[in-house]
Amino acid sequence: MLKDLAEHVKASMSIFGRDDTDLYGLLAEFKNPGELVHAAEGVHTAGYRRFDTHSPFPIHGMDKAMGLGNSKVGVFALGGGLTGLATGYLLQWWTGAIDYPLNISGKPAFAVEPSIPVMFELTILFAALGAVVGMFAMNGLPRPYNPLFYSRRFAQASDDAFFLHVASNDKYFDVEQTGDLLRSLGAVHVEPIFDREEADEDL
Repeated sequence: MLKDLAEHVKASMSIFGRDDTDLYGLLAEFKNPGELVHAAEGVHTAGYRRFDTHSPFPIHGMDKAMGLGNSKVGVFALGGGLTGLATGYLLQWWTGAIDYPLNISGKPAFAVEPSIPVMFELTILFAALGAVVGMFAMNGLPRPYNPLFYSRRFAQASDDAFFLHVASNDKYFDVEQTGDLLRSLGAVHVEPIFDREEADEDL
């Protein structure tokens, strides 16, 4: 159960496992952004859930095509903001009323009103840090190793090519059937990707 949960969490970060033959999945190349969106819709409709798309720039509508929900980065930002608010409050209370109280014109050692600037600043700071940490965590970054790097064609993903990768540990994955599906969706090139092996042959 814990293994399945770990696989699910990693898959949500586009970190996929491989099958017993070290096959990481199939990488399909498409001509343009429109065909990639269409392919993502088709793969999702066919029941696949462990797949990802790669392009040189963000593509409008891709999240919907892939069946992705709302980003969870906001939860990290909210958690960071609440942590910052609590930290600012406790910091002001501890230093003013406990650690080093001073009697200044009979004013209370701690009050919320003069503490608001510190609480506000720490709320913003921690919320920003939470958003950055959440973005990296949800994207599975940093990730210096990815079996897709074994594909020479994949180097064009940051230039002028559009790719869709279907993981071999998806429950619907079958080399022949998945390859046929990708070609029927307009793939101009489909290649198997092996973990720790180079594979540039077409299927």
